[in-house]
Amino acid sequence: MSTDANSLAAQDLEFLRRPLHGFLSVAEGPVPPQPRPVWFEATAEGTIQLFTAPDSVKVRRLRRDPRASIVVAAPVGERERWLSVAGRTTVEPEGAHELCTRLAARYWDLDDPVRADDLAGILATKQVRLVIHPETVRRYTY
Repeated sequence: MSTDANSLAAQDLEFLRRPLHGFLSVAEGPVPPQPRPVWFEATAEGTIQLFTAPDSVKVRRLRRDPRASIVVAAPVGERERWLSVAGRTTVEPEGAHELCTRLAARYWDLDDPVRADDLAGILATKQVRLVIHPETVRRYTY
């Protein structure tokens, strides 16, 4: 069953709080979207946030056209389910390192020294926070 809305429902937020990869696409006029797997966080306010380098291609594209979408799907072995969130995206200069730290703890075992070093490497670089403000939410469960 597929349904549409313009905001995230409680069951969407529960699904998005799992350590799943999202696939982010940003608009770029006639250039086809190039989805990228990303870590993300659904906020209590109903936005989706992620972090990236301030000079990344996605940030350059978002500064020209702020539209983006993220698709998150349940892993193989679970019943089919996906959620798509599309909307205007803001590039926020603050909060990226804190977000990165929370997400690293969600996706990695930070007791592993290799992963702890990986996180330290990310935190040593400048990052920005991308926030998707949902305008269209599509969901499918089977």
